[in-house]
Formats: sequence, C-alpha cells, structure tokens
Amino acid sequence: MTDEPTVEIPFETGDTEKPIEVPAELPVLPLRDTVLFPNSFMPLAVAREASVRLIDEATTSGRMIGVFTQREASTEEPLQDDLYTIGTATHIHKMFKLPDGSLRLIVQGLARVRLDRISQTRPYLKAAVVAADEVLRDEDHVEIDALQRNIKSNFQQVVSLSPLLSDDLQSLAANITDPGKLADFIASSLTTIGTPVKQEVLETLDIRARMDSLNRILIKELEVLELGSKIQSQVQSEVGKNQREYFLREQMKAIQKELGEGDDQAKETEELRDKIEAAGMPEPVKKEALRELDRLSKMPAAAAEYTVSRTYLDWLVALPWAKRTEDAIDLRRAKDVLDADHSGLEKVKDRVLEYLAVRKLNPDVKGPILCFLGPPGVGKTSLAKSIANTLGRKFVRVSLGGMRDEAEIRGHRRTYIGALPGQIIQGLRRAESKNPVFILDEIDKLGADFRGDPASALLEVLDPEQNNTFRDHYLDVAFDLSEVLFLTTANMLDPVPPALRDRMEVLELAGYTEEEKLKIAFEHLIAKQVTNHGLAPEQVEFTEPAVRAVIRNYTREAGVRNLERELGALCRKVARRRAEGDEAKVTITTETVVAMLGAPVFLDEEIENRTKDPGVAVGLAWTPAGGEVLFVEASRMQGGGSLTLTGHLGDVMKESARTALSWFRTNATHYGVDPSFYKDAEIHLHVPSGAIPKDGPSAGVTMVTALASELTGRPVRGDICMTGEITLSGRVLPVGGIKEKVLAARRHGIHEVILPRQNEKNINEDLTPELRSELTIHYVQEIEEVVALALMPSSAQTHTPTLPVTGSVRHTVN
Repeated sequence: MTDEPTVEIPFETGDTEKPIEVPAELPVLPLRDTVLFPNSFMPLAVAREASVRLIDEATTSGRMIGVFTQREASTEEPLQDDLYTIGTATHIHKMFKLPDGSLRLIVQGLARVRLDRISQTRPYLKAAVVAADEVLRDEDHVEIDALQRNIKSNFQQVVSLSPLLSDDLQSLAANITDPGKLADFIASSLTTIGTPVKQEVLETLDIRARMDSLNRILIKELEVLELGSKIQSQVQSEVGKNQREYFLREQMKAIQKELGEGDDQAKETEELRDKIEAAGMPEPVKKEALRELDRLSKMPAAAAEYTVSRTYLDWLVALPWAKRTEDAIDLRRAKDVLDADHSGLEKVKDRVLEYLAVRKLNPDVKGPILCFLGPPGVGKTSLAKSIANTLGRKFVRVSLGGMRDEAEIRGHRRTYIGALPGQIIQGLRRAESKNPVFILDEIDKLGADFRGDPASALLEVLDPEQNNTFRDHYLDVAFDLSEVLFLTTANMLDPVPPALRDRMEVLELAGYTEEEKLKIAFEHLIAKQVTNHGLAPEQVEFTEPAVRAVIRNYTREAGVRNLERELGALCRKVARRRAEGDEAKVTITTETVVAMLGAPVFLDEEIENRTKDPGVAVGLAWTPAGGEVLFVEASRMQGGGSLTLTGHLGDVMKESARTALSWFRTNATHYGVDPSFYKDAEIHLHVPSGAIPKDGPSAGVTMVTALASELTGRPVRGDICMTGEITLSGRVLPVGGIKEKVLAARRHGIHEVILPRQNEKNINEDLTPELRSELTIHYVQEIEEVVALALMPSSAQTHTPTLPVTGSVRHTVN
C-alpha cells in the first residue's frame, strides 16, 4: 500500500473481524444513479475520460478508490457540492477494457466514508475522507433483533413475489447475522427502490434507525408487489379464459373443417361484410355498419343481443342507399298516360306535366310535395300511380288513416323488443329504390295521443330542405329522402296542422260531372267489372241510357265508387243467369236496370214536391264526399217572439239563421209584412237530415229565402237553388266549394243556380264550357236580388211590391 495515514475499522467476513486500512485521501469515482453499499459486489461501467484514467492508475498501484453518488446524474464534471457526502471505500476486483475505450469493473464495497473536502480536480478527483462509524447502542439490541426478524420475513415475501429478484437472495439474507450488514445487503438487492432512497439508507449510521427505515421500505414494496400480483392474477385469469375460448373455437373450426362443415357465424359475418361494401352506403353509415359488424363477430350466437344486432345490419344492407330508377321523361307519352287513366282533372294533369317539364330541363331539382285534395272516389290514389308510371319510378303507398303513434313515422329505438324502422324507411326498402313515388294516403285522418303526434313527425319528412338528413330512430343514421317524390291525399284540409299544410302544394280534385262519369264507366269501370265477374265482353252489353240512369237514379256522389258498385251488381245478376244455364247475351237497358236494381233511389221530382208549399228553399252544401242539395224549412206559429233552430246545426249556421231573421225584420215592410209580426209569433227553422251535423255560413241566402217565402206566403221556385253568406246590411258574400255545389245541383236535375258575384271566377275556371252551357247562373250582390229571383210571383199583387233587381246580373252561359 502507501505511506499515507490510515484509519482502521472493523471488517467482517463471516464471523471473523480484521482491520481494513483506508487511506485518508482517496481518488473519487462519481457514480450516476447508482449507490454502492459496503460488503457488496457490483459491476460498473466507466466511460468518462477522467474516470478511465483514475481506474488505470488505481489498478496499477492496487489502491482503493472512493465511490460517491452524484446528486444529479446529468452533471458531467461534478465537484464537491454535486456529490453526496457519504460514500463507500471500494476495492477493484476485475477490470475489462472495451474497444471503444470504456471500462467494465467488478468492485467490492468495503466501508462507509465521509467526504471531507476535494483536494484535486485534475486529471481526476481526489478527496480527503474520514471514516463514517456506525452507531449501535446496547439498549437497542432487543428492538434490533425484532426488526431483523421482520426484515428477513418481509424480504423473503418480496423475493417470492418479485420476478426481478433471484430466490438465492433469501438464503443469503438468512445467513447474515450482523444487523448493519443485513440492512446494507437487502438495500443493495432491491432494484425497484430509487437512488435517493438507497442513499438515505447508506447515510443512516444508526443501525436501529437504518433497520427501521428499511423495514418500512420493505413493507411498502410488499404492498405494491401484492397489489401487482393481484392485478396480474386477474389479468392472467381473464387472458386464460379468453385463450381457452380461443383454443376451443380453433379446435371447433378444425373439427368442422375435417367434417366438411363451415363456421356458420363466420360465413354470415363475411357475407354481411360483402353486402356492406356493395351497398353504396355513405361513409358515416358504412363506418357505423362496420362497427356494429365487429360487435356481432365477437358476440356468441346464443346471446340475446345477437339477433338484435343482426336484424339491424340486415336493415342497413337492404336499404337502397345508391339504387335509383332513371326518369324516362317523355311529355307526350306522359300526357297520353294521364288522359288514358283519368278523365277530367285538367288542372292536376297540367301541374304534373309542368313538374315533368322542369325535371327534364333540370334533373337535380327537388321534387314538390303535392297534396291531392278532393272527395272520396275521384281518383286521388290512382292518379299518384299514374304519375309513377309516367316517370317510370317505383310506387309506394302508406295509409296514414288512424295512425296515432309518432314511432310509425320515425321508428322505434333498438332498445325496445321487436323494434322496427318507421313506415318511411320500410316503404323505401319495399320499393328497392331511392327515388320512388311515395304516396301518404289520408293525411287528414292522422290522430294524436300520449304516444306522440305523427303529423309533427311528418314536418321533417315533407320539407325538401330538411329531409336529406332524415334520421330514423331505429337506424340512427341519416338517410337522404330528397329524391323521393312525396304525394299526399286528403278529403279536407281542416284537420291538417297549419305547419304541415304549409309544406304542401294543394291541388283540388272536384267531383266528376255526369258526362265524365259516363266516360269513366265505359272506358274503365264496365270492362273491369265484367272481367271480375267472370263474364266476357260479348256476353253482356251496357247501353248509354242505362248507365246514365244508374248515375242519375242510383248514385249521388262526387266520385265513382258507388257507380262501380251498382255496375258490379248488374254484372252479378248477369253472371247468375249464365250460371243457371241462360247463355243468351244480355243487353243492359233502362228497363233492365230497374228490373235488376229495383226502384230508383233518387228521384228528381222530389224537389218539386217539397217546394210546392211556402217556407221551403233549396240550398247547396259542401261535404267531404262532394256537394249536396240542402233543404231549409221555415214555419211560423203563435208564440212570444222566439226563434227555434233544429237539424243538428253548428254555431256558425245558427248565427246565419239569426242574421237572416234580423235582416227580414228590418226589411219586412218591403214585402208587405207587418214589422211587428215577431211579437206574437214563433219562428222555427229546420234543416232536414237531423242526424248529420251541419255548419258553415253558405246557407245564409237559403235561410232568408225560406223565411221570406213563409212570411209572404209565396212558394220558392222548385227549379232553382242557391248558396252564399249574408250580412246584416243585406250583402251576399262569396263561399267555397262552388264546383262541387253546382255539380250537386246538376245531379238533382236543377239547372238554375244563384251564386255570389265574387264566385264568378270559380265558375269560369272550374267548369267546362259544356257544363256551363247547361246551366243558368245568376250572380247577385244583395239579398233583395236573391228573394226576387227565388220566390214565385204572388197571385194577388196587392200588398207585395215587385222589387227591381237592381245591381244584379242574370247570367246565362250559352
């Protein structure tokens, strides 16, 4: 060794102690993130130039070195303040030089030393050191013994739980009897504790305190390892279960392959994947479909969710995401198809042809939402079918009558058992096309209750600005409805909410005239009924007078449904004759109609009979089934000045009756009636067919005419009828439903009609020239004109003055 001063400290190997000479000045080797304990061996890597030179000189001279840990590992040239004050005197056992110039050492810690001062910095560090003596008090022996046992026990558990520690450490620790060396050995063996914690153990010179600190470290480490072991056990259990299932599935696949049987679930998954790729879905929808397919592939076929998920995917792949029919727009052909399928309805046909013309010029135009408004049986639904045929599109019909659940439109959410998409999505799936003609039938018959309002759900469907992202509750993905041509039908608009009505273009289909019914019968209905009843065209022949008799005497309707039924009844009679053996050809004449159908149901002379007595006037009314003739009867009797109204009248109609009475009382002297007649009389106004509710202002002129007839004693003409609203000042205001009302008058054989002057435009627009030529229409502005036209002349012209028809126009269309 050297002549430098030395300090003798005890050093134990086994149970033998001998002094170890530690120089008072040692070369200092700084360590990064490493703490070397006395009596322990450790491999070190040396790469710094100064450290390499230090090792070369130390191994040549056989001297000890001092090993001190840096406070910060990133410091390249540490000084005294950069090193911990407690280090270890170390002996180098072996040294290996590597090609890059760095060294590998095997060193042994000998004893704790305290850094006093740095005496040299070049070419390497050298410092004055003093011994760091351990403190062991006699009174601590019992506590140290207990701590030693706990430490050994805890260390054994740590070794058994930690995969990083060798099992040999347990036996090595068990053979160490010195408590200080035991603490140093265990602290150096723990690889999971940090450098500051190890340095703290190294700097603790009091053996009892060192062992207490180490015991706490072991307890904490044991808790962490036990928790990690628990987590690992759970993970391994789950992984083991999954691996077991995986191996079983693989074995099952292998067995099925040997038997020639495939994995049905895997096949289904691949088939669905191919369908998803081929469906042409938008990217967000495709992403959702593949996500659901991934869930399905990981789900056992016996799971409750499997069927729900599979049904959902079946709906997604079945929808026409990219399928559409190309429009074959030929305006000439379209007009021919519409004319062949429907007689009349010129305004509606013109609107459809206009839409086709616009679409031919601009194929990207959004389709209108058309609403066909009209009485039953006028061909609203069949007209929609004709439009589909004209466009070459698929046709879908959904009846909204009685629908009360909003989910019928938007569908149910998948959380419900048996959930399905709404009628809109179902209709598109049936059509297998993205741009069908979609008719929503009877939109005025929608209901609403606690389950929701279907009319509100239709607001999005029937809005071209919104329906390109229609989201059904079941699908929960957007579907583009902007290419669908929506058509709706209704008998009346009053029940339709204003917001929904605003989204539709209303086209009114009025009732058919007699000539139009006759044409429809010969072009469509007769051939259909003959075929349906098993007859041939040469076995039965319908004459025009016979069909006209059926129309006039057996049906009173705006459409042709009842006419078709009566023609069917005639065909049934003929079919029965042939079934009984009578093979002769049957010609349906007027006499045959009466013989087969019985006495006429409607007789024209009824009106003449009912208006022979004063107090009965003939009015016109509009109903959802078309126009109808309305009788108003007035009667005067002794009483105390009261007005009685009967006939199931609504509030508006009752107010019209009171207005009529007030006007006549004001103008009673003009008709030779005592103005005080109301004091001692009771007036009764009755509208027959009392079981049918009636309302509206258009019966005002009829009521005032009936009152004037009763109070003047002059009957109302039986060949004239009227409609119009009245005011207290005697004005006649316009009303609606003119075409239906005029057709009703014509059906009853009445060819003279009184109308408000402001309804003249309706006559010119809605009635054909042929129909106008058969009618005499009086346009009036004042009630006096109505009374003058409707009442028959008095036989005694003494008290009833003849009023000039001033301001009125008697208009006969020729």
